[in-house]
Amino acid sequence: MSDDMNLHIVVIGSGGAAMAAALKAAERGARITLIERGTLGGTCVNVGCVPSKILIRAAHVAHLRRESPFDGGISAQAPVVDRARLLQQQQSRVEELRDAKYEGILRDHPAITVLSGEARFVDAHTLKVKLTAGGEQTVRFDRAFIGSGARPAEPPLPGLAETPYLTSTSALALDSIPERLIVIGAGFVALELVQAFARLGSRVTVLARSRLLSQEDPAVGEAVEAVFYREGIEVLNQTQANRVDYTNGEFVLDTNAGTLHADQLLVATGRTPNTEALNLASIGVETVRGAILVDEHLQTTVPSLYAAGDCTNQPEFVYVAAAGGSRAAVNMTGGDARLDLSAMPGVMFTDPQVGTVGLTEAEALEQGFSVESRVLDLENVPRALVNFDTEGFIKIVAERETGRLLGVQAVAGEAGELIQTAVIALRARMTVQDIGDELFPYLTMVEGLKLCAQTFTKDVTQLSCCAG
Repeated sequence: MSDDMNLHIVVIGSGGAAMAAALKAAERGARITLIERGTLGGTCVNVGCVPSKILIRAAHVAHLRRESPFDGGISAQAPVVDRARLLQQQQSRVEELRDAKYEGILRDHPAITVLSGEARFVDAHTLKVKLTAGGEQTVRFDRAFIGSGARPAEPPLPGLAETPYLTSTSALALDSIPERLIVIGAGFVALELVQAFARLGSRVTVLARSRLLSQEDPAVGEAVEAVFYREGIEVLNQTQANRVDYTNGEFVLDTNAGTLHADQLLVATGRTPNTEALNLASIGVETVRGAILVDEHLQTTVPSLYAAGDCTNQPEFVYVAAAGGSRAAVNMTGGDARLDLSAMPGVMFTDPQVGTVGLTEAEALEQGFSVESRVLDLENVPRALVNFDTEGFIKIVAERETGRLLGVQAVAGEAGELIQTAVIALRARMTVQDIGDELFPYLTMVEGLKLCAQTFTKDVTQLSCCAG
């Protein structure tokens, strides 16, 4: 740990990775200059995690008022959706969190100076900052951390750039619900927005180049597609747009499935790192398609420069970004910290949710494991039964010889909560026998993990409700 108050670290960005790096480095005695060209807080709080989850929750409430498993005893009524007022509520909470978790902390921190402007590297220890207020400032530093994030990608679709299409950012800022919405993309971000807008009143068609959630176990995408079908969402697998035009207030897409029409088009096909303005190549920082290459210490190919988050080759989750930023700060200040992604959870906040950690069965086989797996339908989980909501499953992938846990995939109402227990079990190298023998609270969804583990050795349909 460095006690040298003269150690000067520049932090580029102010999102999850950058804030974690700045605060940890300051905690360890460094002096910090934080440079942000846009709004403090980065993607997550402003245009990502926070507003999207508010939208998703509002859509869930609208859905439950329209229909639920208890409609026989509790009358349902189609809600009136005032998107403008929902947007106002959404943005108010965004502003509250931005001030509490970003602006306020930076404002009151004596070791952190904030510069508003765009940074460009001159060499491995010098930056030029084009100040938002005008002029330019030279900043010299001992170490630099890059946490510049990413933005929605624009695919090379003919005609797209000439249309007023939506991204995940602009879709969250809509003050009205489109009557007809086409979504290009079939990953986590796309599918969360697909279901949210459908539940708020849009007729939604989603175009998947291959299938929904093509990077996941096929059963996961199939389960989500079945839910979408029941909710009236049209899924076009193996479908690509060849061209898009915008005429008379209407999007017209030429696809291999025919011509499609919509009032709004949302493109959610990945993200592009915000690195092109940093002049990285000239100082020897290696990138791949704009993403900064970092090692397990979060160090770039230039020893004095570190990076983490969506601008790097790391997984695009804010908790990965924050963990990377804090560990980079330790290393920049004389420590030795590594970012271990061997038990990294992924969660998609659809209804039901998708939670994953570790290897799928296909991935385990590709890596040479002898694999045994089990799938537990939610009809066998008491919590799901009393909720009258048995949509989904839990799948455990284990090493055949030892029973060691290799991965978990879950599609369930509270998969995001359930999956963290699987993360800890994977990290602890637990076996399915270990998990099956643990005490789990009764009438919780996470008990399904124990029940799924027990299916490796017994028929859980023959157990009493809370059998150990």
